[in-house]
Amino acid sequence: MADLPFQLPAPLAARLQAALDVEGKIPRALVALGPLAGRDVALLDVPEGLHDARLRELGVEATRLPLADPLRLDVPPASLDAVVALWSGFRGVEPEALAEVDRVLRPGGRLLVVHDYGRDDVSVLHPPDAPEAAWGRRDGPFLRCGFRIHVLHCFWTFASLDEARAFLADAFGGPGEALGAGLRRPRLSWKVAIYHRSRGEPPAGPAAATLAR
Repeated sequence: MADLPFQLPAPLAARLQAALDVEGKIPRALVALGPLAGRDVALLDVPEGLHDARLRELGVEATRLPLADPLRLDVPPASLDAVVALWSGFRGVEPEALAEVDRVLRPGGRLLVVHDYGRDDVSVLHPPDAPEAAWGRRDGPFLRCGFRIHVLHCFWTFASLDEARAFLADAFGGPGEALGAGLRRPRLSWKVAIYHRSRGEPPAGPAAATLAR
């Protein structure tokens, strides 16, 4: 299950949660793009935790559904207004998975998928062959399949430079140490992409992109 952009042991995950998007930009953007508040929403492969709690604070009471391959959602047809995936779901786009989401969405229902966008401080912590940066291109799997993209300028924010450097070294080893050594303030730039589409929306021309700070 995924509530974070990296899979880490529990103590390190807790330290990252405390630093992650303290401004709350991700949940606010999801609620606005859905919209989600007061509607029937499913969180795909998202445990109880940081984002689940933040969405509840914004009026979103969501059902959590497990991730499966191939994707099967154990809810009746046309029973949801939105499906939201964070990092682990929709790593690329498969037509069968889109068809399954469209099956459970009502007309006008929305699919929102969160991934790291890259081109930031955090991107150096991903493996060199990580595909996330390519997904935001016009020829990437999301934009080719009718998704639009909303990019958020977020941060990992720590109490001090020492705390930031210690966490990066503990969680990511050498690459984290190198990144921490270059920091001049206790936060890392972190761009987050929300890929979003409406039920049954076909692939179109160049997809619209929005950038938010």
